[in-house]
Amino acid sequence: MKKRAIRTDKAPAAIGPYEQGIQVGGFLFTSGQIALDPKTGEFLKGEIEEETERVLKNLDAILEAAGMTRAHVIKTTVYLADLGHFPRMNKVYENFFGENKPARSTVQVAALPKGAKIEIDAVAAAG
Repeated sequence: MKKRAIRTDKAPAAIGPYEQGIQVGGFLFTSGQIALDPKTGEFLKGEIEEETERVLKNLDAILEAAGMTRAHVIKTTVYLADLGHFPRMNKVYENFFGENKPARSTVQVAALPKGAKIEIDAVAAAG
C-alpha cells in the first residue's frame, strides 16, 4: 500500500502529528477541519454559518491539492458542539455540495479544538 501525504498552504497547516490529508490508491482521507484561517492560522470564531463555510473552504483546498473536487467526496462526518446548530449548518452544507451529496454522519461532541462549533472530515474517491 502506497500512501501520499497531501499538503497545501491554502488550508490550515497541521497543528499536531497529522497530515491535512492522506491519499491511498484512488481514495483521499482528510483530517478534520475547523474554522482556521489558512493565511493566519487564527481561529475564525463566528456564527455556525461562518464557521461551516470556512471549514468547507478548507476541505475544498485539500481536495484541490489532491487533484479532486467536492464532486469526488463520498462520505463526510460532521462533529457539532451543539446539535441545535444542525439546521443552520445544514443550509450552508447543502449549498456547498449541491447535487453532489455525499453520505454523511453527524454527531454532537462534548467539545472541539479552540472552542469550535463544528469540525468536518471527508473521504473522497477519484474516478
